[in-house]
This record gives sequence, C-alpha cells and structure tokens, in this order.
Amino acid sequence: MKKNIIFSFAIVLTMLTITKCKKPDNVVYDVLDSASANQGAVLRTLERVSTVYNKFDMNSIFKVVIEEQDPEYGDLLDKVNVYVSFIDKNDDGVDNNVPEKFLAEIPKSSFTQSANDLPKTEFSSTFGDVISTLNLQNGQYSGGDIVKFRFELVLTDGRTFSEESTSSTLQQSFFNSPFAYYATIVCIPPAPIAGDYTVNMHDAYGDGWQGSKIIVEIDGNVAYELSLPDLWTAGLGGNVGDPMYVNGTETVTVPAGSTSLVWKWHSGDYPSEATFEIIGPHSHNVIYEGGPSEPDGEFIPNYCNE
Repeated sequence: MKKNIIFSFAIVLTMLTITKCKKPDNVVYDVLDSASANQGAVLRTLERVSTVYNKFDMNSIFKVVIEEQDPEYGDLLDKVNVYVSFIDKNDDGVDNNVPEKFLAEIPKSSFTQSANDLPKTEFSSTFGDVISTLNLQNGQYSGGDIVKFRFELVLTDGRTFSEESTSSTLQQSFFNSPFAYYATIVCIPPAPIAGDYTVNMHDAYGDGWQGSKIIVEIDGNVAYELSLPDLWTAGLGGNVGDPMYVNGTETVTVPAGSTSLVWKWHSGDYPSEATFEIIGPHSHNVIYEGGPSEPDGEFIPNYCNE
C-alpha cells in the first residue's frame, strides 16, 4: 500500500509540471483534495535555500520557500506564525537550551502565486534576529548547536496546523510538509585567525608519509607543505619505526592582516597510514583531526572556540 501511495504522488508531481488549472477539476487536485480533507491544510517545502548559520556572521541567513495548500486552494489562508527555539548540542555540562519563542508573522499579503496556482512565499531570518529573540549571549552558542523553526499555519476559520498535525506521508514525498526546519550553527571566520597553529603528524607504519602532505595557502600563495620524511626516498637513513618517521610537529604562522587561509590535503602512497591534528593558536584545542585516508582537497578546521 505504501508503495502505491508513493507511486501515486510521483504521478501527481509529474502531472503538475505538465498542466495547471485554476479550478479543481482534474486528478491532480483529486489527490490534493484527499490530503487536505484529511489534514485540513499543509505547508509544502519548495526549496531549502539556506539552512546553516555562521557563528561569526550575524547577517548569515536561514531561508526556505514554502507553498500553502488547503481545501479552497489558498482561499482559507490567513497567516503563518513562526516560532524559534535553541538546541544546545555541546556537552560542556551547561544547559543552554532555550524553549520556543514567537519570532515572526507571515501575513497572507506576503504570498504570491506558485507554479501550482497555490500561495507561495519565502521566509528568511538572520542569525542576529534569532540570537536576539532567544536572548542568547556570546559563549552560549557554538558550532554544532541547532536553531529550530516551527511554522504554524492559521486558517480564516480559526483552525491551526503545525508540526503535530503532520503524518509521515505529508512530511515526505510530494508534500514535503514538516512544518519544522533545523538550522545548524557553523564557524567560518570572515578573515583568517592570525597566530601560530601547531600541526602534529603521525604515521601508523613508521616509514613516513611517502608523498602525502598538508598544503597551507595564505593569501592565495602556498606558504607551507608539511609532511613526515619518507624512509625510502629521503636519504636520511634509519629504520622503520624510528621517531622521525612516526611523529612530527610543525608550526604554521598566519600573519595578522591575512585575507585568506586554505588548508589542503594531498595523498601520496599509503595514505591510510597517515593521520594528523591541528591545534588552534589561541584556544590550544584540537580544531581538526585528519586521516586516515583523508580525502584529497580542501578541509575546514573548526574555528568555533578560537
């Protein structure tokens, strides 16, 4: 039965891209009518434009595009209320969770007509707006924490529909109507954090990195190439397991006023033996752990606590 429902919704979606009608006189709207009759009304997700916040940028934006569906094809729409709450995901012994607070009202006048001839609108909110509403102070939020948005659809007849109204069918497939969205907080500094970064390198077999290396670009130029010497080609002598082939430490200095800082990994032979960690210049905490078999290309350390 579940497969039949999913297949039916796939047909509905295909037909919606082919034909539209303002009057509910075809099979597309028969299916939509059934869902609306059973659920009353839904908010369908058309696009998740941005679902992350940058801790270092109060102007970073959460944005989604939604579409409203009710038995009268939008005529019952009154408004949508938006509520926000904060989920503390850091295990530091302090509970900074914030219960739900009212954030905004989206009036019917903010909706336009979608390709499905239904009311459509986009909602966005800056990180600064959310932090202010939740009354969170710097230090109470960090990377990995989550901001939850809950949408409440209000109809002209007084009925309301929200997260608790949805079934698994409405949350998935064509309707994609969760009524709730989650924005994760990440940490991307607007400019490189200056100072001395410590890079610790390790080789599990004990014969060096054999061509693998960490490349550090500052202001568009390669400033450092970090690696453990290769026992077999470096010409330094010694044996497998000697300290210089097992562990190594280097310092990466990022000057004040730098405009860009990029960390990259390049794999040589046997990258499954290579691991490394980067220590932040101010916190002296591990801000990145790489390997074994680190993917080639750019990687981004966690600068949240720097």
